[in-house]
Amino acid sequence: MAKSSGENGPRAPAAGGSLSGTRESLAQGPDAAATDELSSLGSDSEANGFAERRIDKFGFIVGSQGAEGAPCPLLHRLEEVPLEVLRQRESKWLDMLNNWDKWMAKKHKKIRLRCQKGIPPSLRGRAWQYLSGGKVKLQQNPGKFDELDMSPGDPKWLDVIERDLHRQFPFHEMFVSRGGHGGQRKYKCEDISEVQKPSASHLSRPQQAFWCLVQICEKYLPGYYSEKLEAIQLDGEILFSLLQKVSPVAHKHLSRQKIDPLLYMTEWFMCAFARTLPWSSVLRVWDMFFCEGVKIIFRVGLVLLKHALGSPEKVKACQGQYETIERLRSLSPKIMQEAFLVQEVVELPVTERQIEREHLIQLRRWQETRGELQCRSPPRLHGAKAILDAEPGPRPALQPSPSIRLPPDAPLPSSKAKPKPPKQVQKEQRKRTKASGQLDKTPAPNQAMVVAAAGDACPPQDVSPKDPDPAPQDSAPQDSAHHHSQESLTSQESEDTYL
Repeated sequence: MAKSSGENGPRAPAAGGSLSGTRESLAQGPDAAATDELSSLGSDSEANGFAERRIDKFGFIVGSQGAEGAPCPLLHRLEEVPLEVLRQRESKWLDMLNNWDKWMAKKHKKIRLRCQKGIPPSLRGRAWQYLSGGKVKLQQNPGKFDELDMSPGDPKWLDVIERDLHRQFPFHEMFVSRGGHGGQRKYKCEDISEVQKPSASHLSRPQQAFWCLVQICEKYLPGYYSEKLEAIQLDGEILFSLLQKVSPVAHKHLSRQKIDPLLYMTEWFMCAFARTLPWSSVLRVWDMFFCEGVKIIFRVGLVLLKHALGSPEKVKACQGQYETIERLRSLSPKIMQEAFLVQEVVELPVTERQIEREHLIQLRRWQETRGELQCRSPPRLHGAKAILDAEPGPRPALQPSPSIRLPPDAPLPSSKAKPKPPKQVQKEQRKRTKASGQLDKTPAPNQAMVVAAAGDACPPQDVSPKDPDPAPQDSAPQDSAHHHSQESLTSQESEDTYL
């Protein structure tokens, strides 16, 4: 895909452009050719036979016509981010992506705030892989995508995909040609309609877009694409119940008109607003959606309903079901504008706990009125943190690192103990001889015990310890003193016994 001149830095297009739904385009005025700075020649446009095609910074063809032949109206002016701010954000995101596990474990709130500010366009595809867990899935399943790509598909589904391809991204330079590289990639990944659009257009490899789609279907929106759309119906009831707290006026009006939530929220939720919002707003919503989970989809839907039907004046203009549905299908450009919408979504107090509580209530009502669900989908995970905790990525093996580093020429110390010097050996021998001499001089510890046990039965002079070694002559005074102490001890014991 040819790069547009706006990729190096964000620039504001001339007034008169348009970014709307699946007909993403910029409808230019008569003097737009001189002021358009975001256009370039698309490679697939050239392959399809168009010599001159201008594309905007998102890859959509400038001046393309809608389905009815009329140019799409301008929804908003693209927000301009200063180049210095953009480079600072890129530097911060590069640091986070290079130390992803550390940031997710200790600074997840900071990641959430930066996703709310918007991921830099140059790193959006890579960040979506990390946030969704698609990178971990790709590492855990090497070669799986190629295996599925080479295997023959079900002819029934292949026919459905083939008939559906031309309706997806009809004015994007990657998909304008049936044989273009974008169309081939979308053919491999596209059986979930519009929800694959943003990831397919921002991820450089089809494997990355495929595993990102797998995470959306299994972790973020499980059961949404089942045969009977039971998960969508449940979430429609959840959305309608939450609307009563967010905008009682809109809730009362929809209840009075008896408009089922499926009539207006199915396309919103199944496509994650890729068909509803301007493309710049879609990307900002998806940045937050990958980080915080399905609560962002609920918040966006509640904001749109609140500002479309949340005042008595707006309700008076919608007297019937037809007028109400048309109001929700043709939303005001102001409420879809990027800065306004993101600010409203961030400030709306709807949490995962409230969504899960309403889910249990609506599931109980469903079981009471309709029976058990036919599609048993796994529980959805609310955002990148929950997905990482449920499926942690592979961690590198720990390698021992020496605490003492020697120069390469230094000899390694031997494990054998060094011989002691002779002086030290002599000192140890002297200590041993002194200790043995003191032990010989001290009396045996069992002498007193034998004498005390003998009492009056044995005279003290008859009890004498048998010393294997003859005592030296110098120790005679010590032996007499010792014998005298034994006699005094035995005499006192005999007196005690007599008394």
